Amino acid sequence: MIVRLHAPMTGWALPLDQVPDPVFADRMMGDGFAIDPLDNMVRAPCDATVIAVAPTRHSVTLRLANDAELLIHVGLDTVALAGSGFTAQVRDGEQVTLGQPLLLVDLDPVAAQAKSLITPVTVTSDGYAVTLLTIDASVTTGDPIAEIAPVASNAATADLGEDTAHCTIRVPLANGIHARPAARIVAALKPFTAAVTIIAHNRPANARSIVALLSAGIRHDDEIAIGARGPDARAAIATVARLIEEGMGEEAHAPAPATAPAAAISGDGLIHAVRAAPGLAIGPIFQFRPGDVSVSEQGAGIPAETAALDAARTTLLTAAGGTAGAGADIAAAHRALIEDPELLSAAQALIVRGKSAAFAWRSAIRGHAEAIRATGDRLLIERIADLKDIERQVIALLTGTEATLPTPPKGAILIADELLPSHFSPLAEAGIAGICTAFGGPTAHASILAASAGLPMLVAAGPAILELGDGQRVVLDADRATLDPAPDTATIDTATARLTERTTRVAAEAAAALDLCVMADGTRIEIVANLANAAEAGRAVALGAEGCGLLRTEFLFLDRDSAPDEEEQRMAYAAVAAGLGGRPLIVRTLDIGGDKPVAYLPFPREDNPALGARGIRFSLARPDLLAQQFRAILAGVPAAQCRIMLPMVIDAGELAAARVILDEARAALGIDTPVPLGVMVETPAAAMLAASLAREADFLSIGSNDLTQYALAADRGNPAVAAKVDALHPAVLHLIARAAEGARAHGRWLGVCGGIASDPLAAPILIGLGVTELSATPAAIPALKAVVRQLTLGDCEALAERALAAATAADVRSLLQRTA
Repeated sequence: MIVRLHAPMTGWALPLDQVPDPVFADRMMGDGFAIDPLDNMVRAPCDATVIAVAPTRHSVTLRLANDAELLIHVGLDTVALAGSGFTAQVRDGEQVTLGQPLLLVDLDPVAAQAKSLITPVTVTSDGYAVTLLTIDASVTTGDPIAEIAPVASNAATADLGEDTAHCTIRVPLANGIHARPAARIVAALKPFTAAVTIIAHNRPANARSIVALLSAGIRHDDEIAIGARGPDARAAIATVARLIEEGMGEEAHAPAPATAPAAAISGDGLIHAVRAAPGLAIGPIFQFRPGDVSVSEQGAGIPAETAALDAARTTLLTAAGGTAGAGADIAAAHRALIEDPELLSAAQALIVRGKSAAFAWRSAIRGHAEAIRATGDRLLIERIADLKDIERQVIALLTGTEATLPTPPKGAILIADELLPSHFSPLAEAGIAGICTAFGGPTAHASILAASAGLPMLVAAGPAILELGDGQRVVLDADRATLDPAPDTATIDTATARLTERTTRVAAEAAAALDLCVMADGTRIEIVANLANAAEAGRAVALGAEGCGLLRTEFLFLDRDSAPDEEEQRMAYAAVAAGLGGRPLIVRTLDIGGDKPVAYLPFPREDNPALGARGIRFSLARPDLLAQQFRAILAGVPAAQCRIMLPMVIDAGELAAARVILDEARAALGIDTPVPLGVMVETPAAAMLAASLAREADFLSIGSNDLTQYALAADRGNPAVAAKVDALHPAVLHLIARAAEGARAHGRWLGVCGGIASDPLAAPILIGLGVTELSATPAAIPALKAVVRQLTLGDCEALAERALAAATAADVRSLLQRTA
């Protein structure tokens, strides 16, 4: 069926080649035409269905009668206007007729702020040919301008078989499917051969492509349909559905409201932004404007350019595989982008047309970035920085030339339009004092790195900051989400005093953190660290960790195609032990299931995975894996350091079964000396039965995160009830007290390794309840030790008694604030 298009606006009809944007000019968004408009109303070019009006109202996508999808994109770079100047005249799903108003555009202010008013009109779906009827000529709204016709495809497709599966689910992830969840979906599908498609907003997306998933604009609480075809369709679809429904370990909070770029200086003289990482900084502005590496458009032949691109991608994949710490999730998302089938297909298509690998990769990246930008979703637009980062790294390898990065002076406040993750480390090493970006968001990967490094950072401050002069002294107050571009003497003096007090306090805490932690009355409290890999061990020791109270061994098993073998595990555990320099190391056995599924260890579908086969239940169901892990731990960790901890134990029967397997592993390695074996108290059952557990276990450790959600019947991955998940609730404190009582009855020590252990405010209550070990995040250790050293056991016990008598978590927190 051929559909005739009529001019949606009055103006000058242009071929796409004349659009001053390579994304459209190179037809990365599909074939079509453009109009340089003279009127302010965008009208339907034919009868159609509205698929989506962008949230920023700068574009509309239509489905035509022959199923072609047509994008009308008003102006260039207009998404940055955040909807200003655009008024939608239709809604998603509405049927429209030829000439019906779609968008009203306030041309003058849009023209003043946009790169151009030229409006591309492109067919974004494959399998259609565009025939232009009028071009390089003046057109009036309603004039015939083009015809869209389907074309037969000769592309061969693999025979995936006839098995199909479908399901519909609602997305619980607070921030929708952004880069990290998309990467997890792509990784989870690697063991399967089925073709899997996710349909959102009436548009299909290849579930094996992180770019396609980002472009789909899937948000919190969206209903999506998942379809699969192939011999393992049912297993593939069950894996994806379970992964999404269980939240993928994403932080539980309601989705943040979209933040439009801030205006210029507000009435209070400040530039208001969004806090990405807390802190305060004073310093001169440094405008960070890195340039692009020039690339040749024409290639040296298809075989040479294809081989060069493959080699560059392989090099980056290898480098990303060794990333740990705060950058591990970011590296996983980047790996998925490097392997993305749609990015690679777009680049290869350009190489076949004679383009160089560098030109093809840059064009593919920028085309997909524009597709993501066209969704208008700010959380997704934050991920464009990851695409740019991959573009930069691949081109550097292809050309042998790195883009020159300007070097800021030490103590500078760095200003940029946005910051790429790979730019962060050299800038932090240069000694910058703070960062403020015009765009981006608090969940962008550069923001995560800044928070991990303790570097104050503001985002979404608006383009006005890019006009501030180099060397201009400013005050960046990330705690209050403001940038003062012209602070007076009093403001600088106040900020300097705050900085001095903070710097003095932090330095004193850091210096004292290397000493053992002893309370004011001489009571010894061990302060140790939660770790996920060897890279974190050295940093934890430098921050004062007296050992490791929880090594999460899942880091070896997640985001890969197959389980690590015994030797790989042994080497990993040995590296952590070496990083601790002989200090105690508590290794928790594999805790997967629930919010941590592993694709190559399939679980049966569970209606409530948090109450299913996770932790020790999974390990006892797979004694071969548990025995292998026990042997790797025993062989890798020196006996003087080694302790082992079992997750999600509910009674002594599970502990006894695991000890039998541990004893067999010791015998196989010829180890006669018993190894301390403890359990995590993560369920009300374990807390209530702590005395019987302590009779058999060598130590107990409270997993406060799970204990809290089970005690309060509030899923910590559900934004609707996340506010109720408070480990200081009196019900949780009573369970901790019961566990401490059981541990004391048999002379066992009790630790806490959940999130509450990192909170200095909670330390007095935990110690008063009977806890003698706190396992915290490394960065929290200096401040935690400083607080504990000021306490006495008697005061802590009295405070704990008052907390146990409280009625609500709010009452407990109020009590702590009054006594702080």
